[in-house]
Amino acid sequence: MNAREAIGKYGEDLAARRLAEAGMTILERNWRGGRTGEIDIVARDGDALVVCEVKTRRGGAYEHPMAAVTPEKAARLRALAERWIQAHGGAPPGGVRIDLVGVLLPRRGAPSVEHARGVA
Repeated sequence: MNAREAIGKYGEDLAARRLAEAGMTILERNWRGGRTGEIDIVARDGDALVVCEVKTRRGGAYEHPMAAVTPEKAARLRALAERWIQAHGGAPPGGVRIDLVGVLLPRRGAPSVEHARGVA
């Protein structure tokens, strides 16, 4: 695993912990939807399915992780959510929501973890 992958995995670990602390049940991590891409975290929040994109950035001059979901990325996440639903027996009664967790790793101090619900 290279440094970039390690940072990404660390961010996903922090995100999964934050979602679980918020009462969500983590169903899967890093689910691959064929050539379409990957869902970082699939969770259940009550009777809703949550497809969660995690963006991790080191502190510095880079854009904030929450700015990383473009309209194209949102469309890909919606397509991946549909594939996940088809592969797992249909949509839940509470519908599907796409969330984003942004993790910012400062040079010093604790990471900042932000959770935005219903971004796409």
